[in-house]
Amino acid sequence: MKEEYTDKDPKRVRKESGPAGQPPRKPKFNFSFYWVYIVIFLIIAAINVFTWGNEVKDVSYTKFEQELLKEHHVEKIVVVNDEFAEIYIKKASLEANPDKFKDVTKRSNAIFDNSGPQYTLKIGSADHLQKRLDEIQKDFKPEDKINLEFDTRRDVLSSWLGYLLPFIILIAIWVFIMRRMSGGGVGGSQIFNIGKSRATLFDKDTQVSVTFDDVAGLEGAKIEIKEIVDFLKNPKKYTTLGGKIPKGALLVGPPGTGKTLIAKAVAGEAKVPFFSLSGSDFVEMFVGVGASRVRDLFKQAKEKAPCIVFIDEIDAIGRSRGRRITQAANDERENTLNQLLTEMDGFGTNSGVIILAATNRADILDRALLRPGRFDRLIYVELPDLKEREDIFKVHLKPIKLDTALDIAFLARQTPGFSGADIANVCNEAALIAARNNRSFVSKQDFLDAVDRIIGGMEKKNKIITMDEKKVIAYHEAGHATVSWLVEHASPLVKVTIVPRGKSLGAAWYLPEERQITTTDQMLDEICATLGGRAAEEVIFGKISTGALNDLEKVTKQAMAMVTIYGLNDKIGNLSYYDSTGQSEYNISKPYSEKTAQLIDEEISRIVEQQYIRAKEILMKNKDKLMRLAEQLLKKEVIFKEDLEDIFGERPFRKKEEVDSKDAKAEKPEDHPLPDGTIRTELPASGNENGGVPEKTVPPGSPEAPMNNGDSASEGAKQTELNL
Repeated sequence: MKEEYTDKDPKRVRKESGPAGQPPRKPKFNFSFYWVYIVIFLIIAAINVFTWGNEVKDVSYTKFEQELLKEHHVEKIVVVNDEFAEIYIKKASLEANPDKFKDVTKRSNAIFDNSGPQYTLKIGSADHLQKRLDEIQKDFKPEDKINLEFDTRRDVLSSWLGYLLPFIILIAIWVFIMRRMSGGGVGGSQIFNIGKSRATLFDKDTQVSVTFDDVAGLEGAKIEIKEIVDFLKNPKKYTTLGGKIPKGALLVGPPGTGKTLIAKAVAGEAKVPFFSLSGSDFVEMFVGVGASRVRDLFKQAKEKAPCIVFIDEIDAIGRSRGRRITQAANDERENTLNQLLTEMDGFGTNSGVIILAATNRADILDRALLRPGRFDRLIYVELPDLKEREDIFKVHLKPIKLDTALDIAFLARQTPGFSGADIANVCNEAALIAARNNRSFVSKQDFLDAVDRIIGGMEKKNKIITMDEKKVIAYHEAGHATVSWLVEHASPLVKVTIVPRGKSLGAAWYLPEERQITTTDQMLDEICATLGGRAAEEVIFGKISTGALNDLEKVTKQAMAMVTIYGLNDKIGNLSYYDSTGQSEYNISKPYSEKTAQLIDEEISRIVEQQYIRAKEILMKNKDKLMRLAEQLLKKEVIFKEDLEDIFGERPFRKKEEVDSKDAKAEKPEDHPLPDGTIRTELPASGNENGGVPEKTVPPGSPEAPMNNGDSASEGAKQTELNL
């Protein structure tokens, strides 16, 4: 419900209007627990008021016997619950001795004219009190003797609370549950609105600060989205030529690339009603609620047409139907999806509602959802290229105090494979690092340290490592550096370190080449360089360790991709067992025979073993240089490209590299900046966890497709690490 204020009334009288063109509704009473507290307080106060007049004074046994009983002032004695006795004083005695009984007369007559009791006497037991009465009254006249009366009573307050408390607890639990199911609104006013849409409406009166100027890069996606916005603003421009407005557009891309940001920009510039919600907003614990919310959403959208409906993370309800083995016969998500399909393009479909959705898992969406007529356009929001990364840096660096000598183009070259969210995180981390070091501005080294911090974690120079382990780590990393330097297609080395960082004990950084396709020789050289670490251990020590876990996982996925995905194996041939649409049943049954599966295993093993033998041969021929490099690494802990050139000479297979020699020199190894165009990366010690099959968003020819989904800052960056 939105609130409006009249301009004519100086008191700014508030008006309340209903949603989506409905007539104004009367204000509803909002249930609050404060009313419960007030009622309980009034009940307790009333009980105290009505029982106040009955408050009596305690009396001791001595005073009771000597001053009350023996002087014949007692009218009767009532034993209550066998715990205490109530003493009633004769009215004549009260009137005849006002000074003696002034305390009890004032208390009893303050509000109510109460005849007693005036005193209470704590007793051990009724039998003991009876014996004392008999002893004291043995000389009394029969008419003056007092007999005990007995009474059983219950506490009024305890009785009331005993009856009311269970009902209060049940009501409180019911209200709490209904509040949670209604989205935590204002209580009872939303209890029965569980089937209503939770979409947030942005219209011409809503201030949205994000525009297309705030979306750096993504030029292709912005062109397509701007066309839809322009269609809503100037429909005649397109309808005069017979064109129809697209019914829907699906933004697809890795996480952090700006899909939701584009939607925010649309809301800020469309100047038409914009409904925004998440796919999970349709999901509820009750059957039928999801479909009901879909109907209510489109009902409101039709009343506001022309308008745009944005559903973020649509894979929450758009997952392909019938793919789960454990799926129930009547899945609530399928009901919600069916209703969404009907509303988007079915009987009674309106032409004034455009559906805009975003997901990073387009491969699992239902085919019926992706067809033209529902989502006419599939807009890919890819990871930014070099120029786009530079534009993104310019946006995120605006509020940061920078060193005047900082080159933004250098930062863009330092971060290949980074998404927009990754770049924003780099800028923030760099500012925090500069503040931690008490600097007044953010320098280039702060950004380099921020990249290392985000990808690999903090350095752990105080981690305890034995000298033997340190030696193994040094030769392992030196093996990587040596093989990558001497094979043609391996990415050239930039930096090697044996300083622990995150979960890794050592790492090597390489200059990645941003290429779109990869040849067989390139992949084999990469596998060979990756196995150089373990090969160096065997050549030098005659034994191997568990530190090559990440390397083995990486080369296994690369070899598997060569054989089963890219068709780069002679025995398997030009076949691919990878379905980029995500609609196949490959996860249930393999599309090849047991014989082919055995052949695949043999070829994968053969490829890896051949490159391992090749790596050992290269290291054996250059064993003296390998040992010199390892000794340098043990001495300095961090070495750079120049150190390798001093040992090996100029690289025999020199590629086109962008190297800033000035940035490759520093007095302290830990403050050494990387050459221009490089990236420092670290992967978790457990290796890449994305599996061996690339996502749909990864270019089919990308050499990194078998290792990752192309959705993180590590894409395109070649590195190795040692884990012990």
